[in-house]
Amino acid sequence: MIGAIIGDIAGSVYEFDNIKTEDFELITESSFFTDDTVLTVATADCILNNGNFAAYYRDYFKRYPGRGYGAMFSQWGQSGSTKPYNSFGNGSAMRVSPVGFAFDDIETVLEIAKKSAECTHNHKEGIRGAQAVAACIFAARKKADKQKIKETAEKLGYNLDFKLDEIRFYYCFDETSQGSVPQAIAAFLESKSFESTIKKAISLGGDSDTIACIAAGIAEAYYGVPDSLKKQALAKLDCRMVSVIEEFYNRYL
Repeated sequence: MIGAIIGDIAGSVYEFDNIKTEDFELITESSFFTDDTVLTVATADCILNNGNFAAYYRDYFKRYPGRGYGAMFSQWGQSGSTKPYNSFGNGSAMRVSPVGFAFDDIETVLEIAKKSAECTHNHKEGIRGAQAVAACIFAARKKADKQKIKETAEKLGYNLDFKLDEIRFYYCFDETSQGSVPQAIAAFLESKSFESTIKKAISLGGDSDTIACIAAGIAEAYYGVPDSLKKQALAKLDCRMVSVIEEFYNRYL
């Protein structure tokens, strides 16, 4: 989970100012956490308390306003509605990483990932994105190699037969699940370390913070996370978030 948060923070300054290079510092004074971090922590908090995902997402939305939430999610958060809005955006995938870390069989991972998605993103692509990311994290946790992790995502319907260098020039902002989750997974598959995963994800351009968030969640399970980056990321968060993260790791990891 902290991996996804680091990816979000690293990509925050490039979401609307894309870069197409891997030559940059991961976390700077200007870096900040976005809705990706807020809702990732909300997912962890909900799992810790066996809660209702919709209620936790709405509560965190109100606790942390102005963090770059999508228009449809913002309307849902403000409305008090309990009905999902059939989204196929990448929001369900960027917040799901705690699911991949918390449960010990793939059936439960897929079931809980679906539940975390469908309270808002009940479109099949919204659900697929969440399930694929959680399943890849689970596979990495269980020491699967990259080919097996790739096959895990492909079994859920993604085509990963492309290279980042083939798409980087023309890839642009795409906040759909189907237009950013495969790219994030590919960034991990081509990486050589946790840090290089994030740099490759951000170098694509597009929805930089979310692509990096998704890719780095998988990279954490595969590579681990350098302590220096953990400290830098946690320093950007408030005490409440840090407390939830610490409790989650103490219980599940």
